[in-house]
Amino acid sequence: MKLGIIGFPSSGKTTIFNALTRGDAPTGQSMGGRFDVLTAVVDVPDPRVDKLSHMFNPKKTTYARITYTDIAGLQKGMGESGGMSGSLLNHLATLDGFVHVVRAFEDEMVPHPDGKVDPQRDLEALDTEFIINDLVVVERRLEKIRDGLRKGAAKDKAAAQAEQALFEQLYEALSNEQRLRDLDLDDEQLKGLRGYGLMTLRPMLVVINIGDSQEEIMLNYPHKQSGVVNLRGKLEMELSQLGDDEESLAIFMDEYGVTELSLDKVVRHTYDLMGLQSFFTVGEDEVRAWTIARNATAVDAAGTIHSDLAKGFIRAETIHYDELMALGSMAAARTAGKLRQEGKTYLVKDGDIINVKFNL
Repeated sequence: MKLGIIGFPSSGKTTIFNALTRGDAPTGQSMGGRFDVLTAVVDVPDPRVDKLSHMFNPKKTTYARITYTDIAGLQKGMGESGGMSGSLLNHLATLDGFVHVVRAFEDEMVPHPDGKVDPQRDLEALDTEFIINDLVVVERRLEKIRDGLRKGAAKDKAAAQAEQALFEQLYEALSNEQRLRDLDLDDEQLKGLRGYGLMTLRPMLVVINIGDSQEEIMLNYPHKQSGVVNLRGKLEMELSQLGDDEESLAIFMDEYGVTELSLDKVVRHTYDLMGLQSFFTVGEDEVRAWTIARNATAVDAAGTIHSDLAKGFIRAETIHYDELMALGSMAAARTAGKLRQEGKTYLVKDGDIINVKFNL
């Protein structure tokens, strides 16, 4: 999974990036609208992986991973001044979702570019830029479809007409300043839209970047596949840089009333927004966490591990993490007859431990 950390200059994007990745990238440096990217890959914290690793003592333990990119180059008024650059658009198109950092902290040393801190204004302003970008993309595609139908150039007229109807729906929504993720599009329609890089179709987690002693605030953002969380960015960055010093970390978290670190909180909300869950494979060689969509089947899980497992799928030997922990070992689970034999259509649950039986 690849998530882009976005926001206007002086919002604290890089501070949040550092908090999520234990990074030390310089903060407080505006790129002046120039496209630039910082990238880091982080393990998804999951205490279940830790306990499974302790149980199986494998040669290797592998956590699920998320790639975070800190993206500079977003400015107010981009849509009115020629739009986003090609390099910026190309990068944004590769992302699975966005973490939008909105400034709510006051700092005389870092003046807000607009002269006044107003998180609701900034949130809506960046959304407007994305709506304008999507409107341009949709309008261009719609013109091409109509032109093809008018000239009789469409190979499949019915398919072209269905696509035209879909893009007309998108155009109407965007013209009314509606985010595309608010539309009730089916899986087939969403699949057909993947290659267009539509920004307002992506899940969006809004991070309100508040000061160390500031109370949490609420913003109005009632959209599907969207969420809002408050983070004390500067404090969270300092906590993340304590590294593996768990004793000091616990002391500082207690002192500042932090109950959940930023990475844990952002990952949890992101998985919820994107409809994701984790399943595990275990053994002496490796204990590993895998990320998969909710309502995915056993054969989908097999394909996530390796395409050959899906092709030659026979069955999935399955037990839930909670049940395995209660029994104490895989041997005890087998003796108690608790390992289920599931077929291709079995719906994987978060925390399932799966061993795929296959034949090629």
